[in-house]
Amino acid sequence: MLPLRSSPVYPRKPRPGDRVAVLSPSSDLAARLPLPYELGLARLEKEFGLQPVTYPSTLRKDASPQERADDLHAAFADPAIRAVFTTIGGDDQITVLPYLDRAVFRADPKPFFGYSDCTNLLAYLRSTGIVGFHGASVMCELGRPGALHPLTAESLRAALFTPGPYELRAATQYTDEGGDWADPDTFTTEPAMWPGDGWSWHGPERVVEGVSWGGCLEVLSWMLMTDREIGAVTDFDDDGVLFLETSEELPRADDVYYVLRSMGERGLLGRFGALLMGRPKAWSFDQPHSPEAKASYVREQRAAVLRALAAYAPEMVAVFDVDLGHTDPQLVIPYGGTIRVDGQTRRITVTY
Repeated sequence: MLPLRSSPVYPRKPRPGDRVAVLSPSSDLAARLPLPYELGLARLEKEFGLQPVTYPSTLRKDASPQERADDLHAAFADPAIRAVFTTIGGDDQITVLPYLDRAVFRADPKPFFGYSDCTNLLAYLRSTGIVGFHGASVMCELGRPGALHPLTAESLRAALFTPGPYELRAATQYTDEGGDWADPDTFTTEPAMWPGDGWSWHGPERVVEGVSWGGCLEVLSWMLMTDREIGAVTDFDDDGVLFLETSEELPRADDVYYVLRSMGERGLLGRFGALLMGRPKAWSFDQPHSPEAKASYVREQRAAVLRALAAYAPEMVAVFDVDLGHTDPQLVIPYGGTIRVDGQTRRITVTY
């Protein structure tokens, strides 16, 4: 492990024309649902000028944790590969971590893009001393029906190619609903969008600038149970920036509170001066909520988060409905990088 208070390394940015790895370190959906996968690959090449390279386990059904770890090592060890993209999340990436060798990642740090179950790998890279990027999966964001959302494309382009500060902007419209990826007609039109009400700010009107940590709350709960990569939080100075979001599993508000309570009891919430809470995904194929039910779900989740903050981090600056994680559009968040949350001017600036 790196020494405490070590500065995370921002990997060198790729350039148009560079080769980038495309991997499936979690779910094998790319092998089962090729339409969004192939569309995402085409956009990497045509809209971002990158050359995607698919590794063996990417399109292998039921690839083992060892096989997925081998492909991660191969991608990071290849000097011609200048960034790594994941196809999608999943639910078992935590089983891949024991097969990884930190020395391989330290030898040639590269921008890594993923979210959801890829919270595991982002936290692993952070504890190895490497800044990752939470967002921009091949199948979801790059494979979006119709076209890339402009806000997503702008954020991803900046994270990919432009080092330095980038000010986040709230979406005026959003969606958390999707179509059938097995149906070609799904990809002929863009998804229906709903009006966005901007961000909601809570807590003191102060400025917090610090190192980021977080990800998908459900995945973080598994990491807490196994004590995987959680210790990296203790090498942050106080007033770090926590960012959280929930997935299409639509966890109950009580369960969101219980995870945050556990983080509070462990002393983790007190390590952060600000929280960016992603706009909750409130619809899924298993739970196709009405607009009214979606609004109720969002209200109940926010109340659960505020309840936990009142008990364990009452001085935290909290911003809700940030367009990160399982929402569309999606802003890329640096994982282990610098974020500035200005509660006075109500602006959020990330460093890519």
